[in-house]
This record gives sequence, structure tokens and C-alpha cells, in this order.
Amino acid sequence: MATAYHNLSSYDPEKVPDGTDMKIGIVVSEWNDNITGSLLAAAHKTLIKHGVKEENILIDFVPGSFELIFGAKHMVENKGIDAVIALGCVIKGDTPHFDYVCSGVTQGIADMNIRYDIPFIFGLLTTDNAQQAEDRSGGRHGNKGDECAITALKMVDFYRRNLEE
Repeated sequence: MATAYHNLSSYDPEKVPDGTDMKIGIVVSEWNDNITGSLLAAAHKTLIKHGVKEENILIDFVPGSFELIFGAKHMVENKGIDAVIALGCVIKGDTPHFDYVCSGVTQGIADMNIRYDIPFIFGLLTTDNAQQAEDRSGGRHGNKGDECAITALKMVDFYRRNLEE
């Protein structure tokens, strides 16, 4: 659903699984850090709110959004986590660089979801301008970090429920 019709921070807390026994990794792009820092703060706060222990939230940084793929892969392979949230922000400029980075990260995160038995959560803002990024990182459309944290909790729960059957 388009963000214009749905606030990224809106969710029914009754439908969010308890994260007490979950270990969540968050890999964050340093590029556009005013935006990605807001995404990280919201994701972290939401995970804590839903029971994930501070010591079970592993956060690491990569230089840019394209590097989120590598960072997420190594976080999974070396940290024993239940899900990875990849947070970044690409703002359209005057060159096709935007298209290549957005496409590459999208494909890379999709590939990680196929290769590994844990969820990789796509938290990449792909916006036409800085205002759109601000609107989606704590502004009038809520915060994509909240949405990513809730998605991670729900997907770990989904995976675990389907293992039991």
C-alpha cells in the first residue's frame, strides 16, 4: 500500500509477537545518516518495546546502501541471529546511480531471503527528494524503522510457527 494511505508507524500491538527470545541484527548505511539514524532509532525502540532484549539487538554500520547486502550476509553468517533489518536511504539525483543502487540492493536483499533460512527485512528508503525521506523517517508518514522492526518480529514468528508443523 502506498505510504500516502498508510502511516509507517501504525500497527496493531496485539498482532505483534513477543520478541523476548529473538536475536535481531540491524545493518545501517552511514550515507544519509540523518535519515538512517532516525530509522535505526525507531527500529531499536520498537524492538525493545516488544520484548527484544538490548543484548539481543546487534547493530553494525556500512558506508552506503549498496553495502547493506554484504553487511547483512556477514551478520547472518557470524552472529547467530534470527532476522536482519537492512536500513538505508537513497535519494534520487541527476544521474542513473539511484536506479543502479536501488535495483542492486533490492535484488541483493531478495537473494538473501532465498539463500538463508532467516528473514531479511528491506528497510531501504528510495525517494525522489530529501523531503520524502524525512517524511518516512519520523515525519508525516511515520517511520520505516518501526515498520521494519514489526516485520522482523512477525517474520521470525512466522518462520518458527512453520517449523513446528
